Parts: sequence; structure tokens; C-alpha cells
Amino acid sequence: MISFLAGTVGSILGLGGGIIIIPALTLLLGLDIRYAIGASIISVIATSSGAAVACLKERVTNIRIGILLNTATTTGAICGAYLAGICPKQWLYIIFSLVMGYSSWSTFKRRHQELPGRVDPHPLALRLKLNGHYYDQVLKREVPYSVSGVYSGLLFMYVAGLISGILGIGSGAFKVLAMDMCMRLPMKVSTATSNFMIGVTAAASAGIYFSRGDIHPLVAAPVALGVLAGAVLGTKLMVHLPRTTIRKFFIPVLICICVEMFLKGVGIR
Repeated sequence: MISFLAGTVGSILGLGGGIIIIPALTLLLGLDIRYAIGASIISVIATSSGAAVACLKERVTNIRIGILLNTATTTGAICGAYLAGICPKQWLYIIFSLVMGYSSWSTFKRRHQELPGRVDPHPLALRLKLNGHYYDQVLKREVPYSVSGVYSGLLFMYVAGLISGILGIGSGAFKVLAMDMCMRLPMKVSTATSNFMIGVTAAASAGIYFSRGDIHPLVAAPVALGVLAGAVLGTKLMVHLPRTTIRKFFIPVLICICVEMFLKGVGIR
């Protein structure tokens, strides 16, 4: 039931469900944190697989943007892995929590915004054909959108991947923020494209976790099945939800991540 809920929420918000899976397995079931993280990695792949297929059928996912941004995230994650033993993690947690706090406030101010408004397309977006359109089930019409801030989006993605590699955290929330704040994409496109991207990132690290023995089949398998079922349902719900509702769901998640990182930074957690 917990994994089903994680898959549903994760696919709606484009996060992957790890933010629910890990606390539930460790705090409620008393599972070792290593196995909880391993199961979370598999659940992210399951969420991405279930949600991405459904979003592709609805033509909400922008594959070109996903591939472009994944290059920056992957590069940042590789650099972060090399820097993991050098940088003081406490300061990184605090700095990143402040960035997340500002992002939460910016998202909160735009919580009633249904569409991004007038967006001037970036020249690189025109060259790479990143602009797109999708049919909105709520508005009952085709919604065209333009992409701006390509360079700032790539920079945000690189930093997200860097911090993710150093701290060992997921980056679904940061992917959605980069597309929502920097590139001015509609919220549904941001979450759908994030669902497409997170599976690639998780698959790259799953082999390492498996080789270390951190993925327990008896734990990961039922979690993945529940998450997959939840992801399919979450995606069907997402395309019928107003963008303002998705944004309002997203804000509390950002605040939780912000508080969690700050507490880790000051040594409380």
C-alpha cells in the first residue's frame, strides 16, 4: 500500500517516490537503510517506466528537453561522485536547503498560475526544436508552449546532478524546478518530462547498488510492483488535474526536502 501511494504521488509530481519509500521502510518497518535506498532506486525506475509510457501516450512529455537536460544532470552527478570525499557535506546541506527554501517561496508565489504566460523562446530552443504543444484534458484544448532559459536550465541541472552525486539524494524535485522556474514550461510538461528523466539517472546507479548487495530482491520486487501500479494511476490522474493543483501539491514536498536538508546540515538528523 505504501509503495502504491509512493508511485502515485511520485508520478504526479515527477519525483520518483523515494521521498516516501525510504522513510516508510526505515521508520515504519525498521529495514536497514542500505536496503531501503536500494529498493528506492528500483522504485524510481518503476515509477519512470510506468509514468513515462503513459505520459508519452498523452504526448505531454518533451523527449528533446529530457535528453538535453539529462546530459547536464549526468555530467554533474559524475563530478559530484569525484567530489564526494572532498567537500564538507554539512555546509552543502545547509546551502542547498537555503536554495530549496527560495525555490519553495518562488513556487508558492506562482501557485495560482495556470499557464506560464507569454514566454519568449530561447534561440537555442528554436534551433533544437524544443518548443512543443500538448492537449490539456482540463482546459479541453491544445496548449502550445515555448522554452526559455535553456542555459540557466542546463546550469541548474548540472548543479542538481552535482549535489545529487555528492549527497546521494534524488534529483526529481530539482529537475521539475529547473523546467518550471528557469525554462518556463507548463507544470504538467515539467512533471511528465521529469518522470522520463529520473529513470535514466536511477538506472545508471542501480548496477552499483546491486554489485554491493544493497538491492534485496524480496524487498525491492514487491516495492517495485506497488510503485509501478501507483505510477500508472498517478499519471492518469495527473493529466486530469489542474496545473495549479499539482503546483500546490509540489510546494509541501519542497518544504519537507528543505527542512530535512537543513536538519542534516546542522547535525540534528
